[in-house]
Amino acid sequence: MNEAKGTALITGASSGIGALYADRLARQGYDLILVARNADKLEHVADAVRAATGRKIETLPADLAAPSELRLVEARLTNDRSITMLVNNAGIGSTARALDADVDTMSAMVSLNVEALMRLTYAVVPAFVARGRGTIVNIASIVAVAPEVLNGVYGGTKAFVLALSQNLRREMEGTGVKIQVVLPGATATDFWDIAGTPVEHLPGDIVMRADHLVDAALTGLERGEFATIPSLHNESRWDVFDAARQAMAGELSTNTPATRYLAA
Repeated sequence: MNEAKGTALITGASSGIGALYADRLARQGYDLILVARNADKLEHVADAVRAATGRKIETLPADLAAPSELRLVEARLTNDRSITMLVNNAGIGSTARALDADVDTMSAMVSLNVEALMRLTYAVVPAFVARGRGTIVNIASIVAVAPEVLNGVYGGTKAFVLALSQNLRREMEGTGVKIQVVLPGATATDFWDIAGTPVEHLPGDIVMRADHLVDAALTGLERGEFATIPSLHNESRWDVFDAARQAMAGELSTNTPATRYLAA
């Protein structure tokens, strides 16, 4: 058995990517706290991981879109000194166009993808900094940088996850706290059924197996990557993109308008 590495709290852990993170992290030596709405599915995952790894696995059923239940998970992250990793995986998506989308569904997506992730992150950051160690893994999406691909609100929520992670990387420098943001492309999970376009309707050459996605993300974490894009074969594309963004940053705020906006 691997050396114990503390406890990883994983949201959205009852199926798909979250359940795979549970299996892989337990095999690496983490005990687990698994969070999701469906208590029965959560316990099924926990039983399987316990049997395979012998690690201590706790289930914490919670609907992160419900403020009172979200606060319980926040409190656990703040007060449980055994927690050394947070995997912010819970989220929902949509493929609906603006003309067709239900605005209440969009609002619920913002609540889970943005507010819940933000509150859980802010709950654990002070504890990790105080202890001088900890890892936060935020599951974003390629739509964070390609928002034209799917629903615009979904893209906006994942752009938030990327932006928050970029800021945290800067703020956490020198604290011992690691930040990773994972940007999956299309992945073979039940995400697509919920989003409104079954995965079977997608071209097979763009859909990655969920276990391949999680294994690649964990390899990226081990390599010390900040942004992990498992489908991007030419990693220099990200390097160029991020370098251009940072180069432009110093020119975005000046005390005069650019000459093209001045009257002739």
